[in-house]
Amino acid sequence: MTTRLFSFFFLILSFTIHSQSTKELIDDLNTINDHQKKVELCRKIALRLQKTDWDRAIKYIELAESEARKTENSELTLAYVYVTAGKMYASKEVFDVGLKYYFKAHDIYKQKNNVEELSKLENNLAIIYSLGKNKEKALKYFLNVYHYQKSKNDRVKLVKILNNIGTLYLDKNADSSLFYYQKAQAINATIKDNTLKIYVFTNLARAYALKKDKKNADYYFDQAFTLVDKPIDNTVKAFVYESFSQYKLKEKNYDAVIVNAKKALELGKDNVYSFSGLKLNKMLYEVYISTADYKNAVHYFQKYNAINDSINVEEKAVNLERIKLEQDYKVRTQIKALTEQKKLFKYSVVGLILVVGILILIILLIKYRNRNIKNQLEKEKLNTKMQGLKENLKAKNMVLVGKAMSEIHRTDSINEILTDLKQIKLKAINKEMQQAIDIVLKRLEKNLNTDIWKEFEISFEQVHQSFFDKLKNDYPSLTPKDRRLCALLYLDLTTKEISQITGQSFKGIENSRTRLRKKFDLTNEKVNLSTYLNTF
Repeated sequence: MTTRLFSFFFLILSFTIHSQSTKELIDDLNTINDHQKKVELCRKIALRLQKTDWDRAIKYIELAESEARKTENSELTLAYVYVTAGKMYASKEVFDVGLKYYFKAHDIYKQKNNVEELSKLENNLAIIYSLGKNKEKALKYFLNVYHYQKSKNDRVKLVKILNNIGTLYLDKNADSSLFYYQKAQAINATIKDNTLKIYVFTNLARAYALKKDKKNADYYFDQAFTLVDKPIDNTVKAFVYESFSQYKLKEKNYDAVIVNAKKALELGKDNVYSFSGLKLNKMLYEVYISTADYKNAVHYFQKYNAINDSINVEEKAVNLERIKLEQDYKVRTQIKALTEQKKLFKYSVVGLILVVGILILIILLIKYRNRNIKNQLEKEKLNTKMQGLKENLKAKNMVLVGKAMSEIHRTDSINEILTDLKQIKLKAINKEMQQAIDIVLKRLEKNLNTDIWKEFEISFEQVHQSFFDKLKNDYPSLTPKDRRLCALLYLDLTTKEISQITGQSFKGIENSRTRLRKKFDLTNEKVNLSTYLNTF
């Protein structure tokens, strides 16, 4: 999710792909013998297929790697292939695998002292670490790229890198952030790139706002707004209006917040279900609550809720895809290693067969080695399967907990709004106002889920079949409240986490756990309650 929210801050180099169709590229691949050309064609085919057929895309990257080893400058060609593979995995947000490929290329470029390619690669490393919230490593690589671009005097890239570094510091150290933004602004004045200027002006305003320097914050927001009417992308314009809305919200200038937040939403209407849309709708909902405009507050709260649900579903799908791709990479790596082992084995057997004097010993060794390889394969398959099952169960457990917490939060929010509206109704003199409030109350009460725990138990039973049945059979004296606590303990949740989900106090949960131990006759046993429940 974070990657989609902040990706416009970073310089991501795009690939230029020939206009030929994928089929034509594959046909060309089958007709040429030049290894270097085969590497380039395989790379292009992989890039074409990465969005539609990931498995085939990876096969062509592996073929490109195989062909690269046969080229004249095999190491540099391999590095080129590794960078492509790294970008493909990074585009899928499988950052761990992407980093492995990038560092393979990094080692080669460093060994060959290829400063230019090393700088490009370190920019990609900085981007991945930024998106992965590892700011220290991101800063390290961005500074390396900055020093290189400074020596090349590429002003546009210098502004982008300085802006990225400033953004890394923005939430931690406003002074450091300002230092880099001001350096970017000094270079920005010498180039004609309105998009870059808007980003730098807006970021300067945000940094000064954090330092509570209203004069400078207003000045740089004004500078950004002077360029908003220029022919630039709507995403850039929306960024300015959203940032200005957040700034005015801190000043409690609600009229300005409403106007600018709505402009940002209008500019981003093609991508409503985004984190930007989520933040803007939440901002408008809170502002309308503050101004007692409850009709609009309910409208934007419903929008916020819909976007939040959509983003949660999307995030779960992305996480599942990421786990699948990581597992697929591990399996491919293992298969590749086994294939190499088989090749070595084949050559060893051929060599041993030539030694007639020890033929019988060779046959015995082959049988023994084959048996070991088979056992190893079976063990690895079993381990892979078990790991997949554990990951799947963990994901389902997280969905259960997330659903419970989300529903409880939603119910609490609606209850708070109901309470507030009832108070307002009591104070309202106008009958029409009271009727309007009654309508809103009824609509909210319709959406109020009064039986969250029953739904949770149904969902839990779907994942952990017969858990409650065994619990009821073995311990019929358990209350529904006891069974809920058992389910949460079975998911290995801490007392603090259970307290947050159920709304009970920390001490209340501890007391409930003590009573539960007594019912299970574990008072004098040194057995963890979660461990005991997992035996079910």
